Formats: sequence, structure tokens, C-alpha cells
Amino acid sequence: MTSFDARPSPRLLFGPGRLTELPEAARSLGASNILLVTDPGILEAGHAQRAVDLLEAVGFKVTVYGKAHINPSESDIEACRMFAAEVSPDLIIGFGGGSSMDTAKGCNFLLNNGGRMSDYKGYGHAAKPLLPFIAVPTTAGTGSECQSFAVVSRDGSHEKIACGDPKALARIAILDPELTISQPPAVANLTALDALSHALETAVCTKRNPISSAYSRESFRLIASSISSILDRSATLEERSRMLLGAAMAGSAIENSMLGAAHATANPLTALFDIPHGHAVFLMLPHVIRFNYEEPSAAAIYDDCSKHLGQPLHDWLEPISRVLPALDDRDWRIPELTAAAMPQWTGQFNPRPLSEETITALYHAALTKT
Repeated sequence: MTSFDARPSPRLLFGPGRLTELPEAARSLGASNILLVTDPGILEAGHAQRAVDLLEAVGFKVTVYGKAHINPSESDIEACRMFAAEVSPDLIIGFGGGSSMDTAKGCNFLLNNGGRMSDYKGYGHAAKPLLPFIAVPTTAGTGSECQSFAVVSRDGSHEKIACGDPKALARIAILDPELTISQPPAVANLTALDALSHALETAVCTKRNPISSAYSRESFRLIASSISSILDRSATLEERSRMLLGAAMAGSAIENSMLGAAHATANPLTALFDIPHGHAVFLMLPHVIRFNYEEPSAAAIYDDCSKHLGQPLHDWLEPISRVLPALDDRDWRIPELTAAAMPQWTGQFNPRPLSEETITALYHAALTKT
């Protein structure tokens, strides 16, 4: 066995209706003046106002920043920071999908530490304290609620950068599946595929360890038992609960290990062609799994997944892949994609080493019809 460092999980409040415990969670962290970071869709759905009403009813001052964007950029984070500086909060709540939580975490980095998000690329570069942070996911996908990283796009290049620090981890995460019911179908689909990709990539990455592997296995079990009903719109609250918990546990698996080639090759598709992250990752994942099957330890893990499913993993993934929107015929600029994928951080943790030749082959397999 190799040595490893295990990172803690937030305190998890899981189950239907647990949003009502948000005031107790805030009180336990000594808060009085709260900044709630969310996005326009969550404001429209009424979830954010419900949270504000719960908090204000027991005396908290709450200010809402409702302008979080999908794939937040450094400028988006700076706009949130400027807003927060006028509020001077003593607690930040990230309320929404991964973009809202990443915006909240990014704002938290900058409030006391200054600079731009690119200054925090990597891990452990926040020298000063961060405010206590509560994460309330309304999608079942990114697992950001269980990660100490904010994923942000550079201004101009749209390169995704991961900025992590142990102080950025949520103190408390509230996992209330009732909040996921209002997801638009396209969002529910892509976040579910993202969560499944996290479970399978963390399971085989070279940074896996007994702690992360336990999270990966259980997240895969939970997601595999619920994803079909999520995708065909028949999900019960119990199935939504399993998907939400599975996504969070996949986030904990990332926090304690890493990802791999599917994410390394997906990020340039998002940056260069504006393909949503969940779509891009799952577009690449089946081809990465075929590539990784030539590494014996990865093949053994995939085979364990197949045993759990009662059928080969590839056969099970094929109908799930059909929910991806069709891509139009275009010049995919594969040399440019390959050049952008080569330095991606997650690629170095893939169980089979990547090269320009193998990345190019993965893109051809995923994007071309010949």
C-alpha cells in the first residue's frame, strides 16, 4: 500500500427537508451577518428566498448575491468579491449548483487574501484565514460541496484552473433532495453524467487510496441505482436522494484522490467549443475507459463495476450516452484540442500515461464519425 493523506468531509446534513436546519447550522458557526451566493435560476425557483426567510426569521442578517454564472471566470469571482466587501459577512453560503458554490468559494479566497483566482492555482496558497462556508447544492452532480477546490475559468483563454486550500472546504453541507426537483431536465441530465464520471474516474486514478476508493465504490453504487430514473424523468424522492448523496460522495472521492483523462480531454472542449462540462466529460469517458482497460489494475476495478451492474460496464454506459445532445459536424481542430489537453493537471493521474498520440486518438474516437 502507498502512503496518502486523507482530507476530512464537511459535516453532512442529509435527507428530505434538511434545509430547515440551515439556521442551526449558521448559528453553530457563530454567524450573524450572512452572504448567500446563488444564481438567477435558483432565485427564480424560490429556493434562495426560502433560505433567506428561514434565516431572517431567527434574527440573521442576510444579503443575497444572485449573479453567479455557469463556468465562473476570474472576473465573475472579482465581481462577487466587490459585492461581498460592501457586506462584510462573517459567513458565506454557496446555494445552487457547482458554479454557485465555486463562486462562493472563490469569493472567500479573495476577501481576506486579495489578488486574483489565478494566484491560488494549485493547493494551499491562501495564507490568511477564510470565512466559514456552508454549501447547499441544488443539483446532484459536481460534488463541490465536499471539495476544497474552486474551479474557475481564466479570463481570455477560458482555461479551467483548480484553486484549492484546506480552509476553503465547507464546514457544513446540507444535502436536501427536495431542492433538486426543480432542476431543468438538461441540467439534471448533465449533472448526473458529471457525477457518474467522477465516480468512475476517481475509482481508477493513480492517486486512489483506501479512503477515496471507499467513496468511489459507494458513490458508483448509489448513482448506478438512480441515474436511469433521473434521465427518464421518473425519479422518486428516494432515487433523487441516492443521486444527491452519490454525487457528494464522488466529490469526497475527488477531494481524497484525483480525476483522469476524461476530465483532461473534456476541459479543452468546454474552453474552445463551449460544450457544457458534463456533456464534454461523458462524451470522452467511454473512450477513456476503453483506453484504460489495457492497464490491469484499472481493468480489475471496471470489472468490479460490471459485476455490480450484472453486465459489462461498456454495455451499461451505451444507452446512458444517448441522452447527450447531438453535436453538429464541424472542424474540431484536434491538434489544438490535443495541445490544450496535454498540460491539464488531471491527466497526469490517469492510470495509463497520456501522450500527444494517445490524446489525439481519444479525440478522433469521440468526435469523428470515421
